[in-house]
Amino acid sequence: MDQLDLARLQFATTSVYHFFFVPITMGMAILVAVLHTRWFRRGTPELKRVLRFFGGLMLISISVGVVTGLVQEFQFGLNWSAYSRFVGDVFGAPLAMEGLAAFFLESTFLGLWLFGFNVLPRRVHLLTAWMVALGACLSALFIIAANSWMQNPRGYTINPDTGRAQLTSIGDVFTNPVFIWGYLHVLLVALIFGGGMLLAVSAWQLRRRATTDGTVAEFTGTAKLGLTALLIGTVLQFHVGGQLGINETSYQPMKIAAAEANWQTCQPCSFSMLQIGGWTADDPPTKIIEIPHLLSLLATGTWNGEVQGLTPLNEQYQQQYGPGEYVPNVFIQYWSMRVMAYLATLVALFGVWGIWLWWRKKLATARVFLWIASWIMITPFLMSTAGWFLTESGRQPWVVQGLMLTKDGLSGSGSAGQIVVSLSIVVVLYTTIGVIAAILMLRHARQPLPAEPLTPDRPADAAEPTPSLTY
Repeated sequence: MDQLDLARLQFATTSVYHFFFVPITMGMAILVAVLHTRWFRRGTPELKRVLRFFGGLMLISISVGVVTGLVQEFQFGLNWSAYSRFVGDVFGAPLAMEGLAAFFLESTFLGLWLFGFNVLPRRVHLLTAWMVALGACLSALFIIAANSWMQNPRGYTINPDTGRAQLTSIGDVFTNPVFIWGYLHVLLVALIFGGGMLLAVSAWQLRRRATTDGTVAEFTGTAKLGLTALLIGTVLQFHVGGQLGINETSYQPMKIAAAEANWQTCQPCSFSMLQIGGWTADDPPTKIIEIPHLLSLLATGTWNGEVQGLTPLNEQYQQQYGPGEYVPNVFIQYWSMRVMAYLATLVALFGVWGIWLWWRKKLATARVFLWIASWIMITPFLMSTAGWFLTESGRQPWVVQGLMLTKDGLSGSGSAGQIVVSLSIVVVLYTTIGVIAAILMLRHARQPLPAEPLTPDRPADAAEPTPSLTY
């Protein structure tokens, strides 16, 4: 592997790993705020115990997400300095908003929420929970805005003196169709992650502990909330993902053609559920299952829509941008899209099964369902990883679509050996962080609900504290 491949591998490793914790944090923050709202309305000790229990899982996720995000930032200066210089004037605004507004909003109110039990007024404490969720969602908003600009650059001009992109309209960045649908896509992924986490932990507790410590009602309630979030997120994702695909057909037709391994322009176009071969232009595919018109419907929103093929698109790009190979890795594109879509379908069917058990009042006692639900968190991880491979691999060989090739964004200094060393350090570090995070989450998830003290943290008849400083 050369320097470019190693740098891409390192960035892919850190990005995919970091994104494991982004949607978990967003989803858990939203659902913890929902749990806090329930406790605010009903005020029962049982709901408070549930809130503090799942709040602990949210805290672990946030902590690991911050650490992995900090490590990821160093790569821009080490391996991708040319790219950083090119996009710096554009990315400066959204990334500054993310750091100064969203991150500090989330971290400040997280501290207030964590230490605000029995201290803050109940309405103020509830507000802190929703502000944590808002901060987490805003962080993703600014990052997805920057990533969407890489997919479909808008609101910029190229400085003729420096050759760098300069921002001309921040409004164009945030009204980018790829950003709008892409951010909705990420929000629903977060809902799926959060719902999956609540459902998986609740299912394990119902199987192993709830019947012995009298918490069946509590974990049945959180299982229902998780199941609802999981099913709503998955069902809505089919529509949002479809709209995102239609947008990408307009702005990144090569990505859509590669996702279907479609080498020649077709109209109407069938969708292959499964095929063998066809990963190169001279490798004829064996399509085992095909659905007529479905690709036209997915890519264009019309029954007989035209979908451009990889070969004519590559010729068009060669005329527009110069000699080169502009076709991404077709094998990765084809299977990434199908892993994501097929798993989403299975999750939706699983959610329907859960709703049926809920309706029959058997959700807490269905042993097979609860066993599968205990492992349901594997599917969001696989779906999000496949989705990021589809998004980022499909843009190749561009790092900024139509403006900068990935190879041109690489740092001029350094060597393949140095990247091997840094990649090895990253793998060891992230493996260590992952093991620690897994141990902490599993240990917390398997604990009983925290016991509430019989008296408030500061009883009403406690003596007034003596101030350490008066003036």
